[in-house]
Amino acid sequence: MRPWVLPLLLGALRTGGPPPAPARNVLLLLADDGGFESGAYNNSAIRTPNLDALARRSVVFQNAFTSVSSCSPSRASILTGLPQHQNGMYGLHQDVHHFNSFDSVRSLPWLLGQARVRTGIIGKKHVGPEAVYPFDFAYTEENSSVLQVGRNITRIKALVRRFLQSQDERPFFLYVAFHDPHRCGHSQPQYGAFCEKFGNGESGMGWIPDWKPQLYRPEQVQVPHFVPDTPAARADLAAQYTTIGRMDQGIGLVLEELRRAGFHNSTLVIYTSDNGIPFPSGRTNLYRSGTAEPLLISSPEHTERWGHVSQAFASLLDLTPTILDWFSVPYPSYSIFGTKRVRLTGKSLLPALESEQPWATAFSSQSHHEVTMYYPMRAVQHQQFRLIHNLNYKMPFPIDQDFYVSPTFQDLLNRSRAGQPTHWNKTLHQYYYRDRWELFDCSRDPTESQNLAPDPRYASVLQQLRTQLLKWQWDTGDPWVCAPDAVLEEKLSPPCRPLHNEL
Repeated sequence: MRPWVLPLLLGALRTGGPPPAPARNVLLLLADDGGFESGAYNNSAIRTPNLDALARRSVVFQNAFTSVSSCSPSRASILTGLPQHQNGMYGLHQDVHHFNSFDSVRSLPWLLGQARVRTGIIGKKHVGPEAVYPFDFAYTEENSSVLQVGRNITRIKALVRRFLQSQDERPFFLYVAFHDPHRCGHSQPQYGAFCEKFGNGESGMGWIPDWKPQLYRPEQVQVPHFVPDTPAARADLAAQYTTIGRMDQGIGLVLEELRRAGFHNSTLVIYTSDNGIPFPSGRTNLYRSGTAEPLLISSPEHTERWGHVSQAFASLLDLTPTILDWFSVPYPSYSIFGTKRVRLTGKSLLPALESEQPWATAFSSQSHHEVTMYYPMRAVQHQQFRLIHNLNYKMPFPIDQDFYVSPTFQDLLNRSRAGQPTHWNKTLHQYYYRDRWELFDCSRDPTESQNLAPDPRYASVLQQLRTQLLKWQWDTGDPWVCAPDAVLEEKLSPPCRPLHNEL
């Protein structure tokens, strides 16, 4: 008998049974302004073999929604399970915008750290403060170039390998937040509208060894119904496709590192995006086109549902409850302000990995994007109906700097000024100036073109959705719950005091 066999046998006898099951882990993969540009969501124009392979090992959600269509607020909501108006991340975190979550918020990484789960983040963090969002292992824009840790898939692969090769025996939560396919015409225009040239090996572009760039011609792309079908927009989408291809190859590298390290059979893998694509009616909008997200959840313990398509409604507010459920970590009882206890309004999605669920409602809340873009909106989708409350409806809808300089929007401006056809499903005036209440039947009107709110035939639907939305706002402590025609005075009864401001 070899000398090491006896201690192993004795150890097995002492424990009285088989070795314990491997610890459960979580890998969260996040796209930056990504949409449904993948074969997994029936886009046949783009090649995404790694996402498609992941979808075959996942439940594919067809009705997943972000709770806010803006980068930092969405990431804060994902990592807290609280909408932006409740966690305090009202707008972008960086530079002059400087929004932060409230100091007393208990985020997912904080809770997991308290439960002895090792946490790691690679890529775009874009939230703060650090004390609210602590990670044990962090390579983000706070200590690295966001291009290197968010778009250089060779660098990302190496960092994932370093995290997984740690001798730390705790279960882990690893969050890989790609910077693709975010625009970069405003920040790094030398690399193209979507940084599609970054790392392609051309002069001055650098080289990403693991990336094999896939180029697309404008006539090859699929133009979403809410994007103008023009040569400029098609060229924009073609550049976006190239960066989605880079992210897809990066996802393949990350999943291969997971397999090589031996964690593929114990890790829940989640893929989604933070908000809508950066095109008209996409990011910063609470239309379905701005809030609907891809969502793939692959569980090694639920293989019987692999490849199934779910119609159940899911929200990115559900990710924190799902991950806590996976780790069997309870949500604490605490308050952010005063004595009112925080309660998650999201749900664990794990039951949907076992059987189809009847969930049919999702809420959204937006206040800012950039600090100057104050256009608060609240929305609910229940079954096929979507209701949007535009609180600041007498002001024009704001445009962010990143989108303003895009080829698509500049072409739209030029065509509108010149009186030329825009090949879009609305005018700029319609886009800027919106009704206070917008109600759409997304089953009959998938382009969200016909506002049913003024139609008396839908009065009962409108009232039902308004009641649902108002209840959610009260449940989540929304400071805007009485706006725009009343002010919130919580010590008075009723707490919404009328302003008589003719709205």
